[in-house]
Amino acid sequence: MRMTALVVSTICLSLTSLASAHARSCSGLTPDQIRAAIVKESRAAYYATGHPCACPDDRDRRGHSCGRRSAYSRPGGADPRCYPRDVSEAEIRTYCGR
Repeated sequence: MRMTALVVSTICLSLTSLASAHARSCSGLTPDQIRAAIVKESRAAYYATGHPCACPDDRDRRGHSCGRRSAYSRPGGADPRCYPRDVSEAEIRTYCGR
């Protein structure tokens, strides 16, 4: 349980700091490009915790598909953004500092 809280805290902190770091870098980017950047950074924040299974299409350390064992597929705990459809308009505004 403690590790789950640490993972969630790390991802939230990473997304918050990334949002402020990119406040001015969104000009000229399409919403789809911004969504892709958010997904990439969300996955990277999860992987930085040492866990390989952020999303269902990831592979675990043995090379097996994570599938339902991924953080994305499990209720509670970490909530990585795995697909562009997971990123809301509000997250795009926050990411771009609007």
